[in-house]
Amino acid sequence: MFKSGSAPLARPAILPDTTTRTGLPAFASVGDVLRAYEGDDAIFVLYPKKIAAAARTFLNGFPGKVLYAVKANPHPAVLKTLWTSGVRNFDVASTREVDLVQSVVPGAKLFFMHPVKSRTAIRHAYECGVRDFSFDTADELQKMLEVTGYASDLNLHLRVALPKGGAAMPLSGKFGADRDQAIELLADVRRHAFKLGVTFHVGSQCLEIGDYDTALAYVRSIVEASGVEIDSIDCGGGFPVPYPGMSPRPMSEYFSAIRSSLSAHGFTGLQVLGEPGRALCAQGGSTLARVELRKGGDLYLNDGSYGSLFDAAQCAWKFPVKLHTVEPRDEAETEAFRFFGPTCDSLDVMNGPFDLPSDVQEGDWVEICHLGAYGQALSSRFNGFYSETTVAVMA
Repeated sequence: MFKSGSAPLARPAILPDTTTRTGLPAFASVGDVLRAYEGDDAIFVLYPKKIAAAARTFLNGFPGKVLYAVKANPHPAVLKTLWTSGVRNFDVASTREVDLVQSVVPGAKLFFMHPVKSRTAIRHAYECGVRDFSFDTADELQKMLEVTGYASDLNLHLRVALPKGGAAMPLSGKFGADRDQAIELLADVRRHAFKLGVTFHVGSQCLEIGDYDTALAYVRSIVEASGVEIDSIDCGGGFPVPYPGMSPRPMSEYFSAIRSSLSAHGFTGLQVLGEPGRALCAQGGSTLARVELRKGGDLYLNDGSYGSLFDAAQCAWKFPVKLHTVEPRDEAETEAFRFFGPTCDSLDVMNGPFDLPSDVQEGDWVEICHLGAYGQALSSRFNGFYSETTVAVMA
């Protein structure tokens, strides 16, 4: 895959890879990666220093416990990098995520915050030591109680649905109890829970800081109407990262606003949780896709919507891009391009537009940036096009 002796291996304690005992190939730059690469597939790049920096931002600024939402990027190197950076809590949603996290970072505390779980998943998680679970219906609560034998050590988190806010991807349509249901469920669950909490999600890539205040005010009204005391409040995820056309406020302003809202709405003294996923790893990863053919303003790449570019296709997100040439060339004017992926499906298209030097040609590599979240994690093997190559760039 790589030329012999082209790159030292990263220290296994920092960047483990479950398929080897020696760790990920580590390079000083993307240029070094491409000069050493002898494969034919796209390349997934991790930037551990950027992931570690994002972790420090949350650990030092968020007013509560930081839970990494594993779904954003479950690669073992990401999990280990976050662990070594100080993240100790992980939000999981399946038995495989439970097993993965416990195999990579055995000391982690897991929170099973998926509101709908199979009985097998509940049983497995409980047997693995998980005690924090979310739910949004009476049926799901009953399921958890039955499977765990009405255990007295369950920390139960009621997921509430929120009114539509300013997130790029609203999430309340699928999960969450409405106001009346939430009031009834809180009153019912209190006697079953060792600790009782409320959780919400303002939506993925939330660009309106005020949505957190609106959510916390809404939760306060539900708690007061229920007449019960809660032990924790989970602010969920939604913490954004910058993409072209999306310019969120600095993360410190989100933290400050949440801290103020917690106090204003009477949540001081409660355990506070947050579930960042995208914000911890998006800027710490990218995809290197090779140009196989150029047709005017269309570039045919060896990765696409069935690979790591799902959001670029289905959500029309214009990810930042960089061009890496085989040989050095003079700087050219930029031009807007459309991308096609490698599969036979005509839906495998990313309209962009993506601005690149006008002299891009076959054999060049396009680095699609900010794909550390929901990029590699969403890749499929459709049509035989996929990549198993991940590298670390220690820049």
